[in-house]
Amino acid sequence: MDPTYPDLADVPVVILCGGMGTRLREATEKLPKPLVDIGGRPILWHIMKTYSHYGFRRFVLCLGYKGDEIRQYFLDYRALRNDFTLSLREDGAPRWCGQERQEDWEITFADTGLLTGTGARVRRVEPYIDSDVFMLTYGDGIGAVDLDALVRTHVQQGRVGTVTAVHPQSRYGEMHVEDGRVSEFNEKPTLATGWVNGGFFMFDRVMLDKYLDDDPDLFLEKKPLQRMAADDELAMNPHEGFWMGMDTFRDWTELNKLWDSGEAPWKVWED
Repeated sequence: MDPTYPDLADVPVVILCGGMGTRLREATEKLPKPLVDIGGRPILWHIMKTYSHYGFRRFVLCLGYKGDEIRQYFLDYRALRNDFTLSLREDGAPRWCGQERQEDWEITFADTGLLTGTGARVRRVEPYIDSDVFMLTYGDGIGAVDLDALVRTHVQQGRVGTVTAVHPQSRYGEMHVEDGRVSEFNEKPTLATGWVNGGFFMFDRVMLDKYLDDDPDLFLEKKPLQRMAADDELAMNPHEGFWMGMDTFRDWTELNKLWDSGEAPWKVWED
């Protein structure tokens, strides 16, 4: 193995889980957005399963809005995922039945504030980032991202940060018009022109001190990434495949339809 290529099992994956998700109010009034489900599992679980498929196993969750519910979900995870027998006359400890379905995950839960900006949230988990590099993504964006390719790009480019760039999906029907008639109509096409931030970042640890601070109004997408780009320290990992942010009720419905149909393109792991 290339000595510059990190052991992915040791690389922390930081996931931003603290936002209020106001555009998905139908679900987030009761749950934090990362716990909103796709096919009966939180979108956060789907994101973590994607990373786990590529060998990542250490996660740092930046909590904020309804963070206690995210903590409780994982504290109850074993009971929610496995059959067990409980004797109320004894000590109340469950006896697990059959083959246990367990993930080899180590999860750190960090309270980063209720209204804290994304940049400050990342800076506040600095004590839990104990490797030379770390991954970072959003708790509401999902995709069939080749994370091996992301790591290769970051190592080969040698810059402080690498961002996965995606083509946005239009929320409107695209029409091709010829001679005053519609020759082709595509519902919600993926726009091939231009790139947007799709999350799934990789950073050198030096980024934490060089580009971030504890100002609660600091947003990663503003000054930090803008400065990094100006310093020629931000590489791009292009992703042409499926990617979608779960911003609205319509997005949530579409993701669930894909999962229920058995054609969820982000499901790269085996059951």
